[in-house]
Amino acid sequence: MEFLGVGPSELIFIVIIALIILGPKDMQKAGKTIGQWMRKIVTSDGWKIFQQTSRELRTLPNRLIREANDELNQLNKEITSATDSAPARPNDPSLPPRSQPFASPPSAFPPNKIAPPKTESKTNGDQEPNA
Repeated sequence: MEFLGVGPSELIFIVIIALIILGPKDMQKAGKTIGQWMRKIVTSDGWKIFQQTSRELRTLPNRLIREANDELNQLNKEITSATDSAPARPNDPSLPPRSQPFASPPSAFPPNKIAPPKTESKTNGDQEPNA
């Protein structure tokens, strides 16, 4: 158990040093003064705001994840309702399945009139560029 990064062995060491420096009677006065000071801090509005902010920061990641999940669920509902309200595709056997494109009839496109360029090579090493 640690309080402000001070473990039990360190706390005992601090008490022993304070007892040596202050003495038993002054130690009681110092303890009472420190107790009153701590009570004022803990009961103050600033401490309550600090505790509330600390709590909110600890729960912030969970809250953000929950809000994002709510938004995703809302979008999913909207997408589902949009796809459910879309017009149904007729069951015509002449139509191809959705994953395949429509095949065009062979006469739909004109024949290719562009011929590939001819490459000529001469045996004597003189080559002329193709025009």
